[in-house]
Order: sequence, then C-alpha cells, then structure tokens
Amino acid sequence: MQKITLTKPDDWHVHFRDNLYLALTVPHSAAQFGRAIAMPNLVPPVTTVGQAQDYLVRLREHSPAGFTPLMTLYLTDNTTPADIEAAANSDFVHGCKLYPAGATTNSDNGVTDISKLSATLAAMEEHGILLLVHGEVTHSDVDVFDREARFIETTLEPLVKQFPRLKVVLEHITTKDAVDFVQQGPATLAATITPHHLWLNRNDLLVGGIKPHHYCLPIVKRHSHQQALIKAATSGNPTFFLGTDSAPHTRANKENACGCAGIYSAHAAIELYAEVFEHAGALDKLEAFASHHGADFYGLPRNTATITLAKQPWTVPEVYTYGNEVLVPFMAGQNLQWKIINE
Repeated sequence: MQKITLTKPDDWHVHFRDNLYLALTVPHSAAQFGRAIAMPNLVPPVTTVGQAQDYLVRLREHSPAGFTPLMTLYLTDNTTPADIEAAANSDFVHGCKLYPAGATTNSDNGVTDISKLSATLAAMEEHGILLLVHGEVTHSDVDVFDREARFIETTLEPLVKQFPRLKVVLEHITTKDAVDFVQQGPATLAATITPHHLWLNRNDLLVGGIKPHHYCLPIVKRHSHQQALIKAATSGNPTFFLGTDSAPHTRANKENACGCAGIYSAHAAIELYAEVFEHAGALDKLEAFASHHGADFYGLPRNTATITLAKQPWTVPEVYTYGNEVLVPFMAGQNLQWKIINE
C-alpha cells in the first residue's frame, strides 16, 4: 500500500505547555489532528474552569481553523464536587486528570491520597466527566518498572469497582498488565497508547549508554511489554486509542545530569503510528485506533475531515525552535516511511 486516507484523527493526550511554546506545539498537533486533549500540568496547574478557559484562549491564538483543543482540570486533594459541577456546565472541559503527587513533570500538586477525593469522583460519575489517569504509584520502595502494575492493583482496580459508572482512561499504558486489565475491565474503562511506547523498549533507553531523549514517565519497559502494546493497539479493540503524550522539553533540560521525562512526538505522530501498524500488518486498523475509538469513548462525534498519508520517506529535523531555545524531537535526524500529504 502506497497511500492511505483516514478520518482525521484526534490526540487524546498531549502537552502543549504554554505561552511562547505554543507557537510550535499547537501547529504541529493541528497539522495532524482535529482535536486534542490538553494536559493541565502547567505551572501553576489548571485546577479551575476559569483557568481552563484562560488557557483555551491562549491555545486558540495558535489554532488554525478545523482544530479544537479540549480542556481538562488538574485534580488536587482540594478539588471539590462544586468544581466538577462547574466543569460539567462548561462546554469545553472534557475530563479531569489524576496525577499521583510526584509521579511525573509538574505533578507535585497532584493527589496524595485518592480516598480524599471520594465525593469529587462521585460527582464526576454523576456528571459524566471522564477521569484521566497517570497510572503509577510513587512509593520509593516500589521499583520504577513495577509502578504501573502496582497502581492498577492497589488503586485503579478498587476505584473502578467503587465508581462503576465513572468513565476512566488509563493513559499512556506501558505494560502487559495494563493491557490485560483494560481488556478484562468494564465498558467504562479504556486506555491510550503512545507512539514512543510502541517504538521503544528499555534496551533503547539503556543499551550503549543512556539516551536522554528516550526517557519518559511511565518509563519504557521490556520487549515483551512493548509487543503486548503493539498487539493491543493494532487489534481493532475499541478499548484502546491514540494518545501521544507528546511532551516537549528543551534540549538543555533533557541533556543534563537530571534530565526531564518526556518525549516530543507531535511533529510526526500519525506517521509514527502508521509505521508501527504497517510493520504489524494492520494498516487497516489504524483509522479505528486513531480516529474512531477515542471519539466514541468520549461521547463526541467522529471528525468528518480526512488526512492522507503516502509512502514517502522523509527525514525528521534534528531540532525545532522552541521558545528561545531548541527541542530535539523523537526520531531526530532519522527517516520515517510515511508522510502526510495535501491532496
């Protein structure tokens, strides 16, 4: 196959950052996607509907026609049912993000104990606001490679049982444990899968020297987990859908003694997915994964516009200008086999 046309995809998990950085990140996403769930872990975080509306205004300043940012709230120990009611009464907040405190970039204000949010989660269940989950425990005694599986066992499984009508997205899954849990779970449970977790395993991070631009959280896992993710993504199962977790950082912040966690993929996201699906012999499943399953789960209409990909090798730039600095994108300087074309 040399060409494929898809219903325009959506990105159900992306970090745009803010202010001068939006000049790069928003147009990159808009070139590929019709809509994108904007993560709220800014500094300070987006914790209220008013803050989400202000952020939306800034995002729209860089959004071309046909692209719609979808907003989220950042859950804290102090998020109230009234905050959830306000979100439900807006027409732009589509979910609330659960960051266990300290789990990833700008998560220090996250939730320290999920039991503190029982009333808030009940309100989300009542109003149909989705819970978007960074699924890792942060206990120092739990190995970093085991934190997703432990979170599922100790936090997510009880939560799903306690709130059976609450729609939950386990974001950027990285393990076979997560694949199995979501596949066996109720219809209210789904998961997003990133391009970098389909492309990478922990050998790609560690063998031959640490690769700072392959460092992300949740961290990439062993090869067998990577294969489980590929199988899930390409299966046609509507439980799984596209969420890039594209997360920009400057090169200086990645290439230092304590590099930031995050991989930037917004420049080539759908091309990256296409290559994985082609290698798996599943290009016919790409449209559902990228364009249908997420919209259906969120209860939003599917896009009507389309994009076309051609088998047209191109080289990813070594860097992009990012504010006043530079950013190294995923697959920098390497060739990709698929490219969006204008028809």
